[in-house]
Amino acid sequence: MFLENTVNPKEQFGWIEVICGSMFSGKTEELIRRLKRAKFAKQKVEIFKPMVDKRYHEEMVVSHDANEIRSTPVPAAANIRLLADDCDVVGIDEAQFFDDEIVTVCNDLANKGIRVVVAGLDMDFKGNPFGPMPALMATAEYVTKVHAVCTRTGNLANYSFRKANNNKLVFLGETEEYEPLSRAAYYKAMLKEKVNAIEVTSEEVLPPQKKWND
Repeated sequence: MFLENTVNPKEQFGWIEVICGSMFSGKTEELIRRLKRAKFAKQKVEIFKPMVDKRYHEEMVVSHDANEIRSTPVPAAANIRLLADDCDVVGIDEAQFFDDEIVTVCNDLANKGIRVVVAGLDMDFKGNPFGPMPALMATAEYVTKVHAVCTRTGNLANYSFRKANNNKLVFLGETEEYEPLSRAAYYKAMLKEKVNAIEVTSEEVLPPQKKWND
């Protein structure tokens, strides 16, 4: 859980909230919900996203169910510090795509009394911690992990399995390229990929079969 008001009014510091999880888990939806509540309370809110994210809209932060809020695309984390200095609340979407300076930027803003709400993937398609997210989660006061529903088992999903044949770490996509999987389903899917790769390699190194005449 997270608090929207500090208990001690004399403490003039903000804080960091991190919303993390797999793809299709509702991270952006939860980010938008919190930011819209802050706007309704007449707080000055600024939202940022990495310039590379243009899946739905160049400027809007858009969730998978088409909920949206206007944002400012930035090429690097340092730009956020310059543009958000006089805000009450700062929202950051797709934080995993930012450079490592995003951690320092978020902490600097919080130290100036700003509430910072960050959303991002906690793991990449290989199941490894994604970019600056581990450091953000470690320094945040509040961390909320949301889950999708596994498309193969119906259980809670916390892995983003890439169906597309692309090994780039940053590869934007939707349901055609990714699906949320549970631990068991993800393990089986990755094992199947390894087996298929071994089979392909074995066929490539086999010598051509000789033809024998009767």
